[in-house]
Amino acid sequence: LSELWRDAPADSLPGALWALYLLRTWTERQGDAVARMYRAGRAYAPVDEVVAGVADDVDPAAVRALAGAVLTGAYQGDFDVALERAASFFRVVATGRRELAGSAADEPAELGLADRNERCAHALQRAAAAWREGRLR
Repeated sequence: LSELWRDAPADSLPGALWALYLLRTWTERQGDAVARMYRAGRAYAPVDEVVAGVADDVDPAAVRALAGAVLTGAYQGDFDVALERAASFFRVVATGRRELAGSAADEPAELGLADRNERCAHALQRAAAAWREGRLR
């Protein structure tokens, strides 16, 4: 099913579902790296950190727990809140990627991924607004 959502516009319902699926899969498969990026970005994005709601001990288990909580919220009727939390999470990770990229040998690649994380965050934010307005399709 996720393959059907993959190429959907990012701020559509299938696109938002794809982003949530991606968040869950990413935190499960690369939890150490995701936690490291999140830790690096949290001080530079304090509002987004609060909205995302990751536990203070940012470790792989904490980022997996966030992904699980976001999905649970999405399926229990708080879809717009789940999308906002996911957007904030992607924003903090994007910020962390940029912070870490300065010392990375693969800086251009990391900066490109940070830009993708940021675009995903913006799309999720738009999708949350569209959901609240009853126009997310």
